[in-house]
Amino acid sequence: MHWMLLPLRRYADFSGRSRRMEFWMFSLFVSIIGLLLAMIGFAMSNISFTGDIVGDVSASSAFAGFLPLILFYIAIFVPSVAVQVRRFHDRDMSGWWVLGFSILSNIPVVGLFISVAWFVLLVLPGTYGDNRFGPDPKNPHLDIDQVFS
Repeated sequence: MHWMLLPLRRYADFSGRSRRMEFWMFSLFVSIIGLLLAMIGFAMSNISFTGDIVGDVSASSAFAGFLPLILFYIAIFVPSVAVQVRRFHDRDMSGWWVLGFSILSNIPVVGLFISVAWFVLLVLPGTYGDNRFGPDPKNPHLDIDQVFS
């Protein structure tokens, strides 16, 4: 649970570095909560999972059913971007790459390749030792000069 909630404790902290464990456990946490809220939204709005309407459904009742899910994703937007920026910092890349990848991933054909590259960068391990964004989050006391001397 520690790794899942750590990005929420560092809500708008765009400095420093984050380990892969922090990013992926937070992604799992957001996915689980989003799935639970979507299931509650379907149950409250009288829409079945197959898309069939069960009973009388108005647009306002469907919106009201999914309002908690919408509010959750609005609230989780800033920590999601912040943990991605810190993950890029761990790779010794500027956080502005997150903005570039998110814009370029919306281009129809190029977007698929950009999204795959984005995913690969989030999966790769961070740089060993200190970099320009801070100490190594896996071993903050490791000095790369001491390892190779």
